[in-house]
Amino acid sequence: MFSLESDTTVSLLDTTLRDGEQAPGVSLTAAEKVDIARALDHAGVSVIEAGSACTGVGERDAIARVTDLDLEAHVTSFCRGIRADVDLALECDVDGIHLVVPSSDRHVEGKVGTTREDVLERTADLVDYAVDHGLWVEVIGEDGSRANLDFLEALMEIALAAGADRTCFADTVGHTGPERTREVVARLADLGPVSAHTHDDLGLGVANALAAIGAGADLVHCTVNGLGERAGNVALEEVAIALKHVYGVDTVDLTELHDLAQLVSRSTGVDLPPNKAVVGQNAFTHESGIHTDGTLKDDKMYEPYPPETVGRERRLALGKHAGRAGVRAALEEHDVSVSDDHLAEVAARVTQLGDRGRRVTDADLLAIAEDVTGADRERTVEVLDLNAVSGGEVPTASVRLLVAGTECTAAGTGSGPVDAAVSAVRQAIGTAADAELEAYHVDAVTGGTDAVVSVEVSMSRDDRSVTVARSDADITRASVDAMVDALDRLLEADEQVLAPADD
Repeated sequence: MFSLESDTTVSLLDTTLRDGEQAPGVSLTAAEKVDIARALDHAGVSVIEAGSACTGVGERDAIARVTDLDLEAHVTSFCRGIRADVDLALECDVDGIHLVVPSSDRHVEGKVGTTREDVLERTADLVDYAVDHGLWVEVIGEDGSRANLDFLEALMEIALAAGADRTCFADTVGHTGPERTREVVARLADLGPVSAHTHDDLGLGVANALAAIGAGADLVHCTVNGLGERAGNVALEEVAIALKHVYGVDTVDLTELHDLAQLVSRSTGVDLPPNKAVVGQNAFTHESGIHTDGTLKDDKMYEPYPPETVGRERRLALGKHAGRAGVRAALEEHDVSVSDDHLAEVAARVTQLGDRGRRVTDADLLAIAEDVTGADRERTVEVLDLNAVSGGEVPTASVRLLVAGTECTAAGTGSGPVDAAVSAVRQAIGTAADAELEAYHVDAVTGGTDAVVSVEVSMSRDDRSVTVARSDADITRASVDAMVDALDRLLEADEQVLAPADD
C-alpha cells in the first residue's frame, strides 16, 4: 500500500493527558499529569498535549504545572474554535495550541449550526490571533474523514495562509480506512506540514496512521496504551514499534515504552489487556510446549523482536500446554534443578493442574517440585495471626508473623482493609519487604454472598519475580497469604540475615 524510507522523519504527539483522559471513568490529578508528562518527555515524545485549558481552573492549573517543567517537548492545549479558548491557553503559558474547527457538514451544520463560509472566516481570524500572540498553531478539521475533501483542503489552505504551522487530518470517530486516509493526507501534504489523528473504532488506528505517514504526514497524534474515547486513540507504543521494526524509522526511546504503559495504567486505573500488543502481559510470555522449546533454542523463533527492545523481559508461563523444556526453564529461574525422571513427573502434574482450568503459578510449580523430589523447605516468613477492621473512619489491620524464626507484630492503616493489612505486613518484615507488587488480581471462585475469592499477586525483588495465588472466603486473608507466600519465595534464596521490624 505504501513504503517508507529509513530516513523518513516522523514525530509523535501524545494526547494521553487530553484525549486519553476523555475515556470514561478516567480523571488525572495535576500531580499525575506532571508524572506522565515527565515520562513522555524522557521517552523523547516531541509534543505533549497537556489538556484543554477551557475545561476549568483545575485543568488550567495542571497544564501550567506541566509547562513549568521546562520540558524538551512542546507543551500544548486543545482549543475550540473560539477566541476565549485561545486566551485561556495563553494563561497557561503553553507553547502552542491545537485549534479544532468543524470540517464535515455534519459538524458544521448539525453541531455548530453555522456555514462553511463562516468556518473559513472564523478559522483565519483565530489562527491570526493565536500566531499574533506567539503561539505555535496546528489546525485540526474535526471529523475530517467524513468531510468534503475540496472543502477540507480549502479550510486547511486558509489556515496555513493565516500563519498556522501545520494542519491535521482527524479521523475523529474512527470511521475510515487506509485508502481514504492516504487520499486525504496526500492532498493536505501538498499544502504544507500535516499531522494525523486516528482512532481505533474499526481496529484500523495503526493502519491509518501508517497510511497517513506514507502519504506525507510527519506527526502522529497518539495516546499511551491507546487510551481514549470509545475504542480509544491509536496507541503510541504500537505506532512507535511498527515504524521502527517494519520501516526502520525512529521516533521515541522504545525501551521506555513498558514503563510508560505501567505508569499510565496505574494513574488511570485502566488495566492493560493481557493480549495487548507491545505492553500486554502476554506479549512476551510463552506457555505452549512447542513455542517454549523453540524459544529456548532460538529467542527469535516465536517473537518478532526481542522484549528488551521495548523494556520488557521474556517469561515462560505454565499451564496444560507446557512441556518439559518449559517446566525445566521455569524451575531454573528459581534455581531449582531436578533429574529427568523428576522433571517428567513435575511436568505431568503441571499439565493436570492446567487441565482443571488452573493457571499454574510459580508457587504451584515449586510446591509440586518439592513434593516430587521430597525436598524439605523451611519457610522464611509465615502468617500466624491477622486481624482487620474496616468499620471505622480509617481501616486498620494488625498482623503477627514468624520472620526468620522470630515472632513479630505490626499494625497498619490504609484505604481499605486489604491495603491496611499489606501495610502491616510490610512494617512487620521491614526492609526485606521492599519487593515490588507488580500485579494484583481478584476473582470470585464461587457465587453468593459467601463467595470464595482467589487473589493472585505477582511480586519482584532484585532480578527475581514470583506469582502466587491463594483462595479464601476473606479477601483480606487471601491477599495477605498470597503476598506473604510470594515474599517467602523471593527471600528463601536471599543470603542476607532478615532483621524483622521492632515489635
